[in-house]
Amino acid sequence: MTRVGFTRMEDGTREEFSYLQRLEDDYSNAIADRVLDYFRAQGSTFAGYAIDRQQHALQTATRALRDGAEEELVVAALLHDLGDALAPHNHAEFAAAILRPYVSERTWWIVRHHGVFQAYYFAHHTGGDRHARDRYREHPYYAAAVDFCHRWDQCSFDPAYDTLPLEHFEPLLRRVFARPPFQRAGA
Repeated sequence: MTRVGFTRMEDGTREEFSYLQRLEDDYSNAIADRVLDYFRAQGSTFAGYAIDRQQHALQTATRALRDGAEEELVVAALLHDLGDALAPHNHAEFAAAILRPYVSERTWWIVRHHGVFQAYYFAHHTGGDRHARDRYREHPYYAAAVDFCHRWDQCSFDPAYDTLPLEHFEPLLRRVFARPPFQRAGA
């Protein structure tokens, strides 16, 4: 079978859906390849900064790795701005959605909220509220998000920093995306 015969899902057979599930499993198992392809395609789309988005992401991940962060957090540091090109106004949510099935609730929450935490470093210069992150002050992952932005994200725009290449992070990324998806309540 190369294609199913139904045009409405309610008319599909067990055999057709078993076939489609095998194709879906193969597709899902290749997510790391697609994420890496998209990451590589980012290139130099960071107009005005001293380095491009790709170098910023690699530098953030390099800092996390050298700081002894756990593997999934290093991968999160690599992918935290992956949504910039397609979702500039909610890039953190975009990246967090990609990572969510493969990382802990803590890592997902950090990536999901890093935009508001990163704003601490610039919002007062652009008419925003640099203290917007304080609405999360009582959240159990607040300090972790502060650390993520302070130690790795906000300081990763340095063209002179000894940044590791993508090839160094590829095995970590592949291991994280090879994990069975987390089963979350209500998901």
